[in-house]
Amino acid sequence: MPDTRTETDSLGAIEVPADALYGAQTARAIANFPISGLKASPFLIRALAMIKHAAAEANESLGLITKEQGSAIQQAAQEIVHGRHHDHFVVDVFQAGAGVSLHMNTNEVIANRAGQILGEPPGTYKKLHPNDHVNYGQSTNDVFPTAMRLATLLALEDLYPVLNDLAASLDAKAREFKDILKAGRTHMQDAVPITLGQEFRAYTVAIQKCHQHIARTAESLRELGLGGSAVGTGLNTHPDYRQRAIDNLSRISGFELAPAEDLRYAMQSNAAMADVSAALRTLALELIRISNDLRLLSSGPNTGFNEIHLPSLQPGSSIMPGKVNPVLAELTAMVAFQVIGNDTATAYAVQAGQLELNVMMPTMAHNTLQSITILTNTLRQLDHHSIRGITANQERCAHYAARTIALATALNPYIGYAKAAALVKESVASGQSIVALAREKKLLTEEQIAEILDPKNMTEPRARKS
Repeated sequence: MPDTRTETDSLGAIEVPADALYGAQTARAIANFPISGLKASPFLIRALAMIKHAAAEANESLGLITKEQGSAIQQAAQEIVHGRHHDHFVVDVFQAGAGVSLHMNTNEVIANRAGQILGEPPGTYKKLHPNDHVNYGQSTNDVFPTAMRLATLLALEDLYPVLNDLAASLDAKAREFKDILKAGRTHMQDAVPITLGQEFRAYTVAIQKCHQHIARTAESLRELGLGGSAVGTGLNTHPDYRQRAIDNLSRISGFELAPAEDLRYAMQSNAAMADVSAALRTLALELIRISNDLRLLSSGPNTGFNEIHLPSLQPGSSIMPGKVNPVLAELTAMVAFQVIGNDTATAYAVQAGQLELNVMMPTMAHNTLQSITILTNTLRQLDHHSIRGITANQERCAHYAARTIALATALNPYIGYAKAAALVKESVASGQSIVALAREKKLLTEEQIAEILDPKNMTEPRARKS
């Protein structure tokens, strides 16, 4: 059996692997774009297949393709949605503008698989053609932006529960640590006391707010330009096709989707992708901050803060025996840096459209979907293997809570800011605690010291006692 088959497109003949479900245009893309070795996200492949299913169903119902053709296309598309044939989607993520190469890769795979269902070997295209039937009434220019939006919605469905779980784990730690006093720090210097639980509760809220922000921005992805054809005018589509195709896609995908208010807008603008990417960037910024805090709080054990212990996951040095590093906190920061870079690339791509089309969509799709995927996988690991196993060094926390010079802040209403500042200077110079100096100088009664300089009483508002 020969290793290749000969296919012909508008540029002429080209050899295609004999067992490939893709065809001539995909083969040209493989030769033209050996760039990164990265292939399309499974979410994007599934989204494209869902669109082809929805379109075939609409076209069949309108009598534009035969029932036999429509059924075979839908069956082939469903197989792809369920994870089959993904190894035949071989176009590099860096490819021809607008996603033409990946779109034709999709049309060819579905046409050849549907042809097999109808009894034809790959590359025949007599009963069913990639352009004439799989792509009937469609253009890359309306299919790819629709697929990009739908793929992002699909990917986010994996991220949301991970964010929920992470927030829940942080909140569980907040409750566990609610009575553990420690020194607060601002400007990396001593500040008034806080509880470890209060710190972790703040992390909880940060993740919850990011989740809400991403979900709000994702709502705009539900507005689709499918049916706009080449430039948003609906050329070569049936008047009823647009609504039927989107209704079908809503049912197939499980999302409430709607036709865009203006098809030209939906083809020209990718602001929805910019919004979601920016929301992911905000999550990344918060994750960098939180991961840095975890690294600081666990630093040491003998020469750092050592206020919390992160689970030991692997040896931390090839030369220093016994060293253990905060590897998942480090990973989280590095992944977040990548997400920020991805957002920058997406932002540049979003502004780079001209007139009726933005041809930079492949990089928007790749970067946004990669950001969601690496965040999902990283935060799952961070939650399960780090956050849930955090323990507190209560003794170290209590030591710092008692020693922070900012305890003097509580004296302001009683002795004034200037005298309190002088007390701080003396504490730093002498090494005596604020409490010891207040007692030595008889600035307060013992009852007042117990009440006013108790670190626990500084962690929530209280009425002043005379």
